[in-house]
Amino acid sequence: MPGTASPATPTQARQTQLDQGDVSDGGLQRRYRIMGIWLLLCCAVLLALVAVGGATRLTGSGLSITEWNPMSGALPPMSAERWQQEFELYRQSPEYQEINRGMSMSEFQFIYWWEWGHRQLARFLGLIFAVPLAWFWWRGWIPSQMRWPLVGLIALGGLQAWMGWYMVQSGLVDEPRVSQYRLAAHLGLALLIYVGMLWLALRLIWPVHAQPHRLRAVPWVLGLVGLTIVSGAFVAGLKAGYVFGTFPLMGGQWLPPGGLYLEPAWRNLFDNPATVQFIHRVLGVATVLAAAGLWVWSWRRPLSASQRLALHAVALLALLQVTLGIATLVLSVPIKLAVAHQAVAVLLLSAVLVLLHCSRNREGVGV
Repeated sequence: MPGTASPATPTQARQTQLDQGDVSDGGLQRRYRIMGIWLLLCCAVLLALVAVGGATRLTGSGLSITEWNPMSGALPPMSAERWQQEFELYRQSPEYQEINRGMSMSEFQFIYWWEWGHRQLARFLGLIFAVPLAWFWWRGWIPSQMRWPLVGLIALGGLQAWMGWYMVQSGLVDEPRVSQYRLAAHLGLALLIYVGMLWLALRLIWPVHAQPHRLRAVPWVLGLVGLTIVSGAFVAGLKAGYVFGTFPLMGGQWLPPGGLYLEPAWRNLFDNPATVQFIHRVLGVATVLAAAGLWVWSWRRPLSASQRLALHAVALLALLQVTLGIATLVLSVPIKLAVAHQAVAVLLLSAVLVLLHCSRNREGVGV
């Protein structure tokens, strides 16, 4: 009849279900589960990338590749001539001139492989994120409320790649070290991407029901953990972990000697190794106290099993993280401990995000 809307086709009806976040249908649940697993896999690769990045920095490998070739750089030197060309480029860098003068080819290859592996892992992450995303989008699997967040993650990934090279450039000009500001931005972007992917994965795989207690302090704990990790980037950039290798005192004092020698005074917060280490210590202790306080406060609250389990994970990982941090400090930053410290920090961030997710009072798939 005129004026009567034509019935929706099965494809249109299915898309309407996707857009409305209806997960009651088994087929939709399967699609969401597949996409959630894909995002969790991307999170695992990014976690490995953060750990490898820490090892690259600690082995002094981050400035070994002095050019950024997004396509041709995917292939390592395949001949003695190409290795010599790469070595000659490195010999022109401040790091070789001031620190590694006289380095042998085998020593150069050791640091080169670390940096090349870090860049390759970043390329792999981009590939396993973009290709499945294009396929899911083409098939119409992606709920409308998740489309812009996923596009935003692609944009952040591109910015992250550029920031990585921008960071390396800072160590190829005058001083043989990267800017701690750029290092913190590089790590901060990685954390933002990680949190975004994990949050979407949780929403796809694990739709939760309204909880009796939302645990309103959890977002603050999440912010504190993120801030502590980013402060660690300043510690790494300034090699501040090598000063005052005692705990809890620093040079026999509670406040670091020489903590305010820079002018203007605010520069000590970001440029003074002693002050930067002190800030990281305070934030680390504050994080474990916040996690423990939340755990104690929630003990007699009527929480769900998932909330309780996530709380236990947050408390245990916070305790492990501060233990690793202290051990890394007093043992003069051994590589394995330092990398574990950085990796567990991301796991702690993950646990807090899971706790936040299962404390929501909003149901269904969405952001």
